[in-house]
Amino acid sequence: MVSSLRLIVTASALLGVAAIASASDTPSLNSGSSAQILDRAIAIEQELSAKYGQAVNPRLHRGLQQVTAFWRADDGSAADFEDFVRTNFEPDQKSLDALFARLESAMEQIDGHMLEISRELNRQSDLDLGPIQPIDEIMAGYDPSSHLNDDFFGNRLAFAVLLNFPLTTMEQRLGEGAHWSRRQWAEARLASRFSRRIPAEVNLEASKARAEAQLYIAGYNIWMYHLVDAQGRRIFPPGLRLLSHWNLRDELKADYSDPKGLAKQRLIARVMDQIVTQQIPAQVIDNPRVDWNPDSGQVRPAAKADDGTVQPADFKTSNAPEPDTRYAVLLRNFNAQRKVDPYSPEAPTLIARSFENREIPEQRVVAMFEQVLTSPLVPRVASLIQSRLGRKLEPFDIWYNGFRPRGKYTEAELDAIVSKKYPNAEAYAADIPNLLQQLGFSQERARYVAANIVVDPARGSGHAMGAARRGDKSHLRTRVEAGGMNYKGYNIAVHEMGHNVEQTFSLNDIDHTLLAGVPNNAFTEALAFVFQNRDLELLGLSRPDASSESMKTLNDFWGTYEIIGVALVDIRVWHWMYEHPSATPQDLKNATVDISKSIWNRYYAPVFGRRDVTLLGIYSHMFDELLYLPDYPIGHMIAFQIERQMDKAGAIGTEFERMARQGNIAPDLWMKGATGTPVGPEALLEATAQALSQLAPD
Repeated sequence: MVSSLRLIVTASALLGVAAIASASDTPSLNSGSSAQILDRAIAIEQELSAKYGQAVNPRLHRGLQQVTAFWRADDGSAADFEDFVRTNFEPDQKSLDALFARLESAMEQIDGHMLEISRELNRQSDLDLGPIQPIDEIMAGYDPSSHLNDDFFGNRLAFAVLLNFPLTTMEQRLGEGAHWSRRQWAEARLASRFSRRIPAEVNLEASKARAEAQLYIAGYNIWMYHLVDAQGRRIFPPGLRLLSHWNLRDELKADYSDPKGLAKQRLIARVMDQIVTQQIPAQVIDNPRVDWNPDSGQVRPAAKADDGTVQPADFKTSNAPEPDTRYAVLLRNFNAQRKVDPYSPEAPTLIARSFENREIPEQRVVAMFEQVLTSPLVPRVASLIQSRLGRKLEPFDIWYNGFRPRGKYTEAELDAIVSKKYPNAEAYAADIPNLLQQLGFSQERARYVAANIVVDPARGSGHAMGAARRGDKSHLRTRVEAGGMNYKGYNIAVHEMGHNVEQTFSLNDIDHTLLAGVPNNAFTEALAFVFQNRDLELLGLSRPDASSESMKTLNDFWGTYEIIGVALVDIRVWHWMYEHPSATPQDLKNATVDISKSIWNRYYAPVFGRRDVTLLGIYSHMFDELLYLPDYPIGHMIAFQIERQMDKAGAIGTEFERMARQGNIAPDLWMKGATGTPVGPEALLEATAQALSQLAPD
């Protein structure tokens, strides 16, 4: 065993050194003292084995291997190493249990308070509380937790964890996790916190780049009244300000119920194309003082701004395009992530880390996506949409939502209903207990959950920020306009409420806080979709019947088909950046446009009859969420599986809670516990075939 320890530890150290050799400012693992440390590791293993008995040997051997792989010269001398191991190795189950309990409690408090600090620092940039000042941007770019990993290696807390608890690979978690106890899963999550040793300055740079991207995206509004079509007509109402991409897409969806909606949709699609290609004039972004014709590119002073102010006579306009800012933002994030790469030899790219965090391999994800994209159901659903529209499909019909009951209502009608019901964020917050009871939660559980949610007016489209310690509350952010919440804000609020309910159950009502949450973002998205799909029911505007259930299935299928293309663009753009690390923003723009067109041409052009469309590149998540987009189609598949289980059980509230309380275990293990089957598109495809047989039989 002694010789195997020498071989294993040496190999681990050499792999780490090789992985970071290209970063000249990065210290090598075990630099300057690896031989001495290895000798002491062998000696201390023999000593402690003799002292505590051979029963500790497997755990001791593993712990020494893990600590030695991360120990650097500046962590202490060989004697310091030996003394640390002798002092901190827990030899029996009772002492190990005590250590685990203390660490679990401490990690909850540390994570929770760090999140609260970050939430406060981002308050002005996240919420609609007035202008953003330079100091707000500085605070938003600071991550108070960025130094924690570094500090915990520096004070040796990380080494105490690694000495006593196992690091696991994704293969182990997926292959062996079904046989693990809840405690074993919690130990795996604890140790994984220290599977990478990333310096604080590297974490801080990545956090700053992402914060800058979020600020850029949060301010990317288009004032729709100031758009004019090819004939110079205004076709949108005054005061309508839409955030890209969320509100632009949702407006396009809403226009299916507008008799004059087709002209609006075509204009929105042209705006989207110019955002992707960066032909959009910089001056029209979030500017109600200019009019813009996307067809001609002409920018003119608005006769009157939306705030009622008259333009000065010397006001000048320009149609100069945004200077590839969109792609410069993404490159800054890419370059920040490249600095993380050397410290993650087991997952040396953001791509690899992204799919490792999902615990679903990239190849399997892409295969699931292609199973939907190439399904013979796609042209059948497309044909049905075309017949319902009474015209040939156009590219923006990837966002067709005429299968939803909301197609019976105009956007203005929905806005009027919502704004009256929710004139401010406080009104929505007060109604949460009622909404949850409508979804099948008991009065007691509805009040309990509502008491753990705070509703804030969002500067951007909205998001859910969960708590990280029991005693804190989840925050629901959604946009609330001056005249009250509109339908878009309400629809987002219902989605985010689903996140908040999951966050409450999976933190406050779980056995181990180290397992708080769900396996990955796709699962929380899936649970949120369960709520969002019932937004009109919660307004009292629709009740499901057999026909509407079939329509809902087709809506889910078409939405999955759309977002898969977007997710594939996201994945391929990141592969392209790693293949072209010296790319300029213009290079990245050209590549993103080409990738968007390529995926469109392969999977969508045969259905829509038009090639070289760029719309799949419009999603803002690409620029501020970093490979988040694949979670949406996975989430749609999971949501459908969850929905079917809830239908079988005849309940939403109790089933939602039962599922959420499983916590952060492996995806397939979670899904089998929730529904009896692993993650996959089969349930969606089967139900889509059944829905088509009812609504559009061959």
